Amino acid sequence: MNGPTRPTAAENPFSTSRIRPGAIPYVFPPEENADRLVERLQQNGWWGQIVGGHGSGKSALLATLIPAIERAAGQILLIELHDGARRLPVDLRRLLGLKAGAVVIVDGYEQLAHWSRWRLKRDCRQRRLGLLVTAHAPVGLPELFRTSTSVELAHAIVDRLLEAGRSRIPADELQHLFAVHGGDLRELLFALYDQHEQQQ
Repeated sequence: MNGPTRPTAAENPFSTSRIRPGAIPYVFPPEENADRLVERLQQNGWWGQIVGGHGSGKSALLATLIPAIERAAGQILLIELHDGARRLPVDLRRLLGLKAGAVVIVDGYEQLAHWSRWRLKRDCRQRRLGLLVTAHAPVGLPELFRTSTSVELAHAIVDRLLEAGRSRIPADELQHLFAVHGGDLRELLFALYDQHEQQQ
């Protein structure tokens, strides 16, 4: 996966287009990579959960895994849920068009009401579809990966976003922002966006 494009002089390096899931490659721990996770998911019958706190990289990890899942499974249906979603935003009849072995991916699964979760699991089982979800806490599927954050990871991501020669964020300032936002890297990057705008 390609890294983020270099910003122009006037562009904010922390703009939404540069920090959205998929714009920054997911930073795996040394013992993991996308191919290993997809292999593990396949061994679990294409059922799994990615668990982690707010802003810990769940959506970014999904964006990194999806091309490998498509290559291995052949077909996916991605459903992205936003705050307050209690029902699936797509008619479950769309599942009828998926071939056995396809993978349904739900980002933000914990937002669904219990009935919607139960129905989705039932329909996926009946149609022999895989089901991969992201959630803030375990939701009863095999755990594929648990995302986490650290100050070191924040440094690595910020350094990727800053072009060569641009002033780096002081280590103590980044550590402070990490603490203020409780380790939520998304909120940390939003704060850096605002800070950059104020300095222009």
